Amino acid sequence: MKTDKITVSSQEARMGAALEQAEKVAAYKGLKMKDALHLRLLTEEMMGLMRSITGEREGIFWIEDEDGEYRLHLQVRTLLNSEEREQLLAVSSSGKNESAKGIMGRIRDFFDWGSDEDLATYTSPLLLPDAFEYTSSPALDWEWSMARYENALSSRLELDAKDVREAWDELEKSVVSHVADDIKVSIRSGTVEMIIIKKLA
Repeated sequence: MKTDKITVSSQEARMGAALEQAEKVAAYKGLKMKDALHLRLLTEEMMGLMRSITGEREGIFWIEDEDGEYRLHLQVRTLLNSEEREQLLAVSSSGKNESAKGIMGRIRDFFDWGSDEDLATYTSPLLLPDAFEYTSSPALDWEWSMARYENALSSRLELDAKDVREAWDELEKSVVSHVADDIKVSIRSGTVEMIIIKKLA
């Protein structure tokens, strides 16, 4: 099953439409109350990300399911090129992007900075290169996975580095990381897509 694609934004009504869609899916599929709550919670987390994205952007949201695996999709066309990014950073007192806090904040980096021309040099040490996969050419098709990120962090814990420990603690405290089975973020030709995956009975 695949729902209709709807336009979402930081406007309350359009965010509410995504929650309504999740509730309709849960009712149509006859999900148990706990599973329906998980589907709604993950939709809320995704819409919370939509609210925090820089600028007045619109995105496309839809839900797919197959064999009890639900996939929540959010697609946003990136807006910032390198010059615009530099201008935005120049406004901050430190000249650095310091807004990414927590795992969802780090995922938001993809939406804020994921323009094609930035991809060749895109690095965020706490998103870890191991968590990326290049499914075609690096400039056109990048995918980051929370499951790969968790594995990469876990393998570094024994090093007892402060930034790794902090990143692990953030992951442990994240509601979405405990509820979702995986989160994938891909960048393809200037479009960032986030998919939250959850297996429901």
